[in-house]
Amino acid sequence: FGGYHKRLPLKKSATIVHGNALRIDWQTLLNPINSFDIEAQHVNIYEVKEPIPPYKEINVKTKTFTVIKGHKSPAKPQITFDYILGNPPFVGYAWQSNDQKEDLKSIFTFDGSGVLDYVTAWYIKAAKLIRDSKTKVAFVSTNSIIQGEQASILWQEMFKNGIVIFFAHRTFKWNNEAKGNAAVHVVIVGFANYDISEKIIFEYQDIKGEPLAIRAKRINNYLVDADNVFVQKRSNPISNVPSINRGSDAIDDGNFLLNEEEMNQLLKEYPASKKYIKPFLMGREFLNNIPRYCIWLKNADLSEIKKYPHIYERIEKVKAFREKSKRPQTLKASKFPYLFGEERQPESDYLAIPKVSSENRDYIPIGYCSKDIICGDKLFNLPQASHFHFGILTSLMHMTWMRYVCGRLKSDYSYSNTIVYNNFPWPQDLPIQKIQGVEKLTQQVLKVRERYPENSLADLYDPITMPPDLVRAHQDLDKFVDTCYRPQPFETEMQRIEFLFVLYKQYTQPLFGSEKKKRSKK
Repeated sequence: FGGYHKRLPLKKSATIVHGNALRIDWQTLLNPINSFDIEAQHVNIYEVKEPIPPYKEINVKTKTFTVIKGHKSPAKPQITFDYILGNPPFVGYAWQSNDQKEDLKSIFTFDGSGVLDYVTAWYIKAAKLIRDSKTKVAFVSTNSIIQGEQASILWQEMFKNGIVIFFAHRTFKWNNEAKGNAAVHVVIVGFANYDISEKIIFEYQDIKGEPLAIRAKRINNYLVDADNVFVQKRSNPISNVPSINRGSDAIDDGNFLLNEEEMNQLLKEYPASKKYIKPFLMGREFLNNIPRYCIWLKNADLSEIKKYPHIYERIEKVKAFREKSKRPQTLKASKFPYLFGEERQPESDYLAIPKVSSENRDYIPIGYCSKDIICGDKLFNLPQASHFHFGILTSLMHMTWMRYVCGRLKSDYSYSNTIVYNNFPWPQDLPIQKIQGVEKLTQQVLKVRERYPENSLADLYDPITMPPDLVRAHQDLDKFVDTCYRPQPFETEMQRIEFLFVLYKQYTQPLFGSEKKKRSKK
């Protein structure tokens, strides 16, 4: 903190309090006096109703004393911390114990807090404590607090409390000295209850390397030099584009799903059942060209199914599995055990986008699929997607948006229809020449892919093994998509996201209201 620390001789010792940090009143830690002596000829004892700090012992030596009732104690300036800092526990909301959930309830009083990580309670508690003070706070936290839903829910509440972010380390890899040397992707956020003119963002080109300090006018909830942006779940796109859907969920305990060996065995015993077997894709199969199949009985002749005992037995197992569930939707699906529990299969060919993709890829691999390939719930599908839609979605503009606003599964990207796709600001009012230009360059990307029929999408989009001609095809497409947004090129990813955040606010918060105020008559 800039001060000289004289280590020897040891004259000062730390005050260490062992307890639950979310249950302890941090303000009480600032009261260094827990006992004192009073010696006087006469002592006035004021009887007050206001609560006073608890003292272990008060020793009074006096000849006379007077008790004064009904006195109002004078207001005293509150002692405040200079700094609050730490590395609170990293526990996602899905892995919190019952005790930890109760801890959060004692801190959170706002809607949507049920999806917040455990670490966020330290932020809210600190924000409430430092009101009207000059205390500076900084926490090391998982980068989940600036991604997905949490980036909106947490930081709206923080900013309501007057919080200003004055420095931030963007995502880097944090190694600790614990057994196993666990490594997580973290951020450091420094904030206070007052503003300063010069703020700093520490940017990591290499998450394992050293940061580059960048001066900023402001730092928003995504740790970007831009206005605060709250990207929340949305059921429909903000732009005029096709709707995106989640794939179908079998809810079958694995009874409808078949690997290649199981399918061959089934068809060997019952060749005529082939019409009920369909190719099936989840994200892993889609990316790695892994053959997988499913029993698909939509619009099937139910009386004919009994001719295939192996299939009929699987249906009975699905029914028994669903009937044990406490989930109302699953219980309802048990009435139709021959169908997928949640069926969302497109009726036309579709563009498939994997729900989870490696953080190492520059592009999430996407691709067209036939309507006869059943889309599982680890894929999103965009029916009747044109080459224009494909081109924009695979461009760096969309990838940049995805990287900043999506959630994460461990460190991998977790694509979302409600957060990423539906909130993405597409270019508007494009002339036909621009649309055709995107389509032409998209077709070139697809042609290059066809040169490598033996390679999976995971191979083609691995940053180490990505073919040079595919890299060039994507770069040509990226440059052209940039011109669909503005004539000037984007030099950095930060420029892209800053531009997209401004565009997002324009799309969601019109500059002018729909009604003009009427002039008052004199």
